[in-house]
Formats: sequence, structure tokens, C-alpha cells
Amino acid sequence: MSGVDVVLDGVSKTFEGGRIGALSAVSLRLAAGDFVALTGPSGSGKSTLLNLIGALDRPDAGSIVVGGEELSRLDAAEYRAATVGFVFQFHNLIPTLSAAENVQIPMIGRGVARRDRERRSRALLEEVGLAERLDSSPTTLSGGERQRVAIARALANEPRLLLADEPTGALDSDTSGEILQLLLRLRDQRRMTVLLVTNDQSVSQQADRVLRLRDGSVEPAAQTDADSV
Repeated sequence: MSGVDVVLDGVSKTFEGGRIGALSAVSLRLAAGDFVALTGPSGSGKSTLLNLIGALDRPDAGSIVVGGEELSRLDAAEYRAATVGFVFQFHNLIPTLSAAENVQIPMIGRGVARRDRERRSRALLEEVGLAERLDSSPTTLSGGERQRVAIARALANEPRLLLADEPTGALDSDTSGEILQLLLRLRDQRRMTVLLVTNDQSVSQQADRVLRLRDGSVEPAAQTDADSV
């Protein structure tokens, strides 16, 4: 499995009948396997951009091409299930299900047999360091553990593109660092493309590249310290 190229060309998005401009003629490219941090002030359009790339919404103008496929020509639900993994600031786990059962949810829609779902969810939770918490309820897990379950769930269908919307935003600095290192390790192992929204400089500094949104437009990209050495 490897990542996918993501190419946006002149993408714009407005809300409330055009009265609120979220994105204005955004053009950018993510190379397959990139780990890119997306930063910018609140209201600059970061989450909107992720939602468009994830086919949770459609642009008003412009094109989005992922892995050589124009999103407007694809079945959005199939694209999300087969290509994209989502991680959000708040884990959105179902409290009445165990950690393992939460991880299995995306696989149910793909028709994966129960025994295979159980095997894969166990392997994924072991991969994120939760081998001993398979049967635990989310209410008994720490914030960092819940986010690890959410990451395992995002990987359930072997996505080639991982979209993470401030996944460390609700965590303390130590746990935030652990989650970032986990995401970096998973990217390296799976070679998937990662676009991560963050306003934490310590997080963005470890990305391959940083993009900054301001007032719905992309400012010139900055290289990380590691790239400039």
C-alpha cells in the first residue's frame, strides 16, 4: 500500500448562499507519501479544506484530483471507505462499544467477515499500543488512549490518504507528542499521504512541509527545519 497524490486547482467554497467565503481559488499539491501540516488562524478554512478532500462536501468551483481521479466523478461514499481515513480532534468513539468494536465499524460497510474484522481490529490496536485494552469501553480509557483507538479505526480499511483535523488539540503536551510520533511512524510504515490540521508549532515542525491558510487562501509554503538543514 502506498499514498496518493492530491491536487487542488482553483478550489473555492462558500456557505449561506455565497455570503460567507470559506476558500478562495485554492491550488496545492500533496505528493504521495507526504506528511503535510496545514496551519492558519481559526476560520481560515482548514476544516473546510479537509472536508472537501475527504468528499464530505463539494467545492463550488475548481477541481480536486486524488490518485489521478477527479472526486466529482467518484461515488463519495465508496471513495471515503476505500481511500480515506479520518481522525478528528474529538475521537467520536461510540461509548457503548469496546475499543475493538469501534475499530471494526468501518469494515462492516466494506462487507468484511466478522472473524476477519475481529482479527484486524486486534492487530491494529496492538499496532497503536493498546493490545491490553481490546475489550475496554472508551469511558475507561485516557484521552490519549481514545485517540489511539480513533487512529486504529481510521486505518481499518487501509487508507492511502489520512486526514487528521487537530488530532492532538485536546491532549496535553506529552500525550500530543506521543500521538504525533505514532502518526509519523504509521506514515513511514504504510507510506500513506497525511494531511494534518494543527496550530501547534511543535507538531507542524515535524511535518515534511507546512501549508498555511489565511482568509481562505494558501500562503507560500514553508519548509520544516529538518528540510532546510
